[in-house]
Amino acid sequence: QRCNTLNQNGRIYPRAVLQREVTNYQKFISENRALGECDHPDSSVVELKNVSHIVRQANMDGDNLIGVIEILDTPSGKILKSLIEAGVTLGISSRGVGSTTKEGDTQIVQDDFQLICFDMVSEPSTPGAFMMREGKDISRKDLDKHFTQTDRIDRIFNDILSW
Repeated sequence: QRCNTLNQNGRIYPRAVLQREVTNYQKFISENRALGECDHPDSSVVELKNVSHIVRQANMDGDNLIGVIEILDTPSGKILKSLIEAGVTLGISSRGVGSTTKEGDTQIVQDDFQLICFDMVSEPSTPGAFMMREGKDISRKDLDKHFTQTDRIDRIFNDILSW
């Protein structure tokens, strides 16, 4: 997740809102309840029968929210593991509830936002929100292999808007 950046859903998460929710999410992490699913369901409830991974760490690094997940030995976790072993680049996306306020073509996430979880997805709304293998340093050249032309254009556009 990234704050103060327009995502592909037309939303911007203000830093204060995202930082607060990451801080609140630490309780779920410490209690081993920071579970996520394979794909984004329509529900705001994480269904145990669909859990694929657990979040072990989540922290803000500047405007970026970064974290560590562990793939679980569940049916959905086995799907993720198989995809990873096949070399599939997986995205990660936050799931939450709350309101937005429209400003031009952009939806600003409001203070009532509540982070539910992080799900593994094929196409994350946040530019560059892809899972990287543990301990692997990724060069800019290698990272660009994982982005579509649209992702790169979005990143350039967002860089320009952040000036």
